[in-house]
Amino acid sequence: MDKPEILKEILKSRKSTFPQNYSPEKIEDAVLSEILESAKYVPSHKKTYPARLKVFRAEEKDRLGNQLAKIYKETTAPENFIAKKYEDIPHKISMADTVIAICINFSGKVPEWEEIASTAAAVENMYLTCAVNEIGCYWSTPGMIRHLGDFLNLEENQKCYGLFYMGKLNREL
Repeated sequence: MDKPEILKEILKSRKSTFPQNYSPEKIEDAVLSEILESAKYVPSHKKTYPARLKVFRAEEKDRLGNQLAKIYKETTAPENFIAKKYEDIPHKISMADTVIAICINFSGKVPEWEEIASTAAAVENMYLTCAVNEIGCYWSTPGMIRHLGDFLNLEENQKCYGLFYMGKLNREL
């Protein structure tokens, strides 16, 4: 198969896969490193490289799930609060092997949309690298991310734009 055909097959295989379709098997460190490395190969006007990816695994991932549940409880009006959703938030996080907070560092050197576009390209590269490694993944943008700044230790010029869930695919489904 020549390069254009290989590329076409990779692009066609890219898709979002949700945590309920992940197996409990761990993503190898080398594969995770490859996925993160792929995020670096993006256009970046004035070389600002705005994507800031914060990786959560094991206990740190559990802390993220508990923090999101806490945020949901604190920011939801009592009449709209759903106990099952509150319980499902940390459970959904626990089903992924790795969760990456997708953050953007706005440099002020270029229009914000360029840094958003560069970060989105980084995430697309991660999607494609996941696809070739048979890793399920998806980018989620729950409203709670607006309240994650302190937890993520974001600076004033940084903002969280979502969570990238990853896990080995459950072939039995």
